[in-house]
Amino acid sequence: MIPMVDLRIQYRQIKAEIEQDLHQVLESAHFILGPNVHAFEEEAASYLGARYAIGCASGTDALQLALAAAGIGEGDEVITTPFTFIATAEAICYLGAKPVFVDIDPHTFNLDPGLVETAITERTRAILPVHLFGQPADMGPLLELARRHHLRVIEDCAQSFGASIGGRFTGTFGDAGCFSFFPSKNLGCFGDGGMITTNSEELAARLKMLRNHGSRERYHHSIIGYNSRLDEIQAVILRAKLKRITAYNEGRRAAAHTYSRRLAELPGITPPHEDGRGIHVYHQYTLLTNRRGGIMQALSDAGISSAIYYPIPLHRQEVFAQRYRNLSLPVSESVAERCLSLPIYPELESEQIHTIVDVIKAHVTA
Repeated sequence: MIPMVDLRIQYRQIKAEIEQDLHQVLESAHFILGPNVHAFEEEAASYLGARYAIGCASGTDALQLALAAAGIGEGDEVITTPFTFIATAEAICYLGAKPVFVDIDPHTFNLDPGLVETAITERTRAILPVHLFGQPADMGPLLELARRHHLRVIEDCAQSFGASIGGRFTGTFGDAGCFSFFPSKNLGCFGDGGMITTNSEELAARLKMLRNHGSRERYHHSIIGYNSRLDEIQAVILRAKLKRITAYNEGRRAAAHTYSRRLAELPGITPPHEDGRGIHVYHQYTLLTNRRGGIMQALSDAGISSAIYYPIPLHRQEVFAQRYRNLSLPVSESVAERCLSLPIYPELESEQIHTIVDVIKAHVTA
């Protein structure tokens, strides 16, 4: 069996280190906003080149807290992509705001900047690009649009820890960057966890209050906040993996490039596109094909996992379908019908990749 991701390999590599540090946490009985959380926040901010990093309970919470800190609320509109996990839109809705879906670039699968301006209205307050599958969104024109229209930019970096444009990491371009540490992410913990980066002292202070019941000082509450705190145990895992994140991402890129070289030879297969503006860190390796069902069955028969990220664009999801029933986003809809993700993780071996590609080749050339 070749799984989509094998987390056991990373665990074995860092087992001795994290078990020693976890024992210290358990002995200290300091589990919430303790020294490991603070150390991780400083280390992550330093790595990414952000002034502040604020840990929280999940990537979804990171989005909601960042939007709330930026003043997004009832009746506001936030422009985003329909081709992403639902958490991106959920976070907007939690605050009473409305997601405004704009179609994607057919090559990168990220928000198409050329379509954003026509979606801006007097109610628009922010743009929320997603760096999907680890490929940086086209931030230059998005930031320029935001500047001209006085909009906030909140980056969804759930899948892009370590991705960069011109040597600058995602999460440092907009007003805030929102990260998920779900176990399968490029930088993942052993449960749920998240983080917000910002270069704004004002936003950082507000985010720290929002994650902790609106409190700066214990039992003194200035605003209505949330309970969304990264815990010490997850911070221990993240600190160990952060030391290795560059190597992890290099391993993912090497695996992806091996895939692409082999798949480029096959008819009816379009490997993922790197647009050359930045460094893609391949949280997912997602190709396009009109033969998805047959390929997935062939892989399954050979004991190889595959997945569809994402089979239904957000504007076609049941929860949103009535509201957006007249909205047509043809690129997102076409990509959702043809996308297929193959196993990808830093330790994936070349022999395994060749096995996977050989199964696909046998099917498409039969």
